[in-house]
Amino acid sequence: MVVTRLTRKQRRFTALMVVVVFTNILLLPLGRGLTQEVPPIPVTPQLPETETLSPDGLFFADIVVRGQPIFQVGSVGDVSAIQRAQIINRRIAGILAQPQIGRDVIVVPDPSRGIVTLQVSNRVLMTVTQQDAQDFNLPVEALAQQWASQLNQAFEQPPLAIDVGQRLFVTVRQFQRDSIDNLPSFLGALLAVIATWIIAISVRRLTLFGSRQWEVDHNSKILVSRLVYGIIWVIGTIVALGVLGLDFTTLLGTLGLTSVAIGFSLRDILSNYFSGIILLASRPFRLGDQIVIKEIEGTVTQIQLRATTIKTYDGRVVYIPNQEVFSAIITNNTSSTIRRNSIMVGIGYSADITTAKQIINDAVLQVRGVEAEPKPEVLIRELAASTVNIEVRCWVNSRRLPFLETTSLIAQAIKEALQQAKIEMPTEIYTIKFRNQLPRNNHHQINSEFSK
Repeated sequence: MVVTRLTRKQRRFTALMVVVVFTNILLLPLGRGLTQEVPPIPVTPQLPETETLSPDGLFFADIVVRGQPIFQVGSVGDVSAIQRAQIINRRIAGILAQPQIGRDVIVVPDPSRGIVTLQVSNRVLMTVTQQDAQDFNLPVEALAQQWASQLNQAFEQPPLAIDVGQRLFVTVRQFQRDSIDNLPSFLGALLAVIATWIIAISVRRLTLFGSRQWEVDHNSKILVSRLVYGIIWVIGTIVALGVLGLDFTTLLGTLGLTSVAIGFSLRDILSNYFSGIILLASRPFRLGDQIVIKEIEGTVTQIQLRATTIKTYDGRVVYIPNQEVFSAIITNNTSSTIRRNSIMVGIGYSADITTAKQIINDAVLQVRGVEAEPKPEVLIRELAASTVNIEVRCWVNSRRLPFLETTSLIAQAIKEALQQAKIEMPTEIYTIKFRNQLPRNNHHQINSEFSK
């Protein structure tokens, strides 16, 4: 005995044929085991060149008993298959609505006209014509006997188990037909969902990668990525539903009304979130910046989508909604590493101003923390009642603690340098004048009383 080995192509072909055969077995009607047999759908005969399809595109329609198709009929003359089936089904419904007496379907031939009628209690239920015989390739009487047998069998009330089985079979068959008809739509929607899934995951990862440069907490980065992920899924779902045949106009109108209702009820919350997104994009401040918002001044500790957290200089934590942050005037004291400081000094009128200015400039430059560039400025700002006021401007570290420490050292250095140079820094002098002068006798009397 010779044993031959199958090639790879032969094995693939054999497996493919097994799958096809198994699929055909599953898709075959299973109604032969039930009390009533459902015949297969007849093959449509070839039409002459002069004959055209009916407007609905169908040649046959189902004859239904208790919601179950029994057999099919075709068109006759000017009556389409659907119209003919509707008439017969209406007659069947009338028969079933009456008591169960006298429901036997009998065959009544009419040789002169070449037709056969199916009657119930002397009422014509339907007519079997030569066109039907041609459609189903059977003699007229044989076809009439077959249909009468199927109707009699369907008119009998089947047992519960068989009735349930028949209804399940009809449902499965209808689902099978609908699935085959809608298969392109299902495949298109499936491809749209897969593409949406791939795009959403890619964009979410790109968002997380790009947000590494953002000075925000990790939770806010995750929230932004999820927001982008959800938006893409919403768009992809709309596209998939459109592929399935839903009307875009109706769908977008429904989504628009829903968005308006949700936006109106959650306008404050959504406003905070959108303001947070804009703040993250525009970045007027970062984590660790020292800012002033209205009456609040402190260090930024958190930037979330809903609120911004500031720790004030006295140790309190303040949560400001992003809507208020977005609409307020923001002063960022640390957006630059240095900022200008200003100190006022008063010297006496008798002092040499040029010498005093040079002494002050040298003293300021010797203070640690004062920037050499830009250079300090010593300006005469005011000729007061008892002093010449000099403004000292210099650039120091912009952060609050170094700023205050350097300001204190500058004031101390200026005071010590002026005292060492014997330049007077007088206090405010007030001159009191009496409108009415006291008499001399009273003056001597007052002095004598004080001398006692």
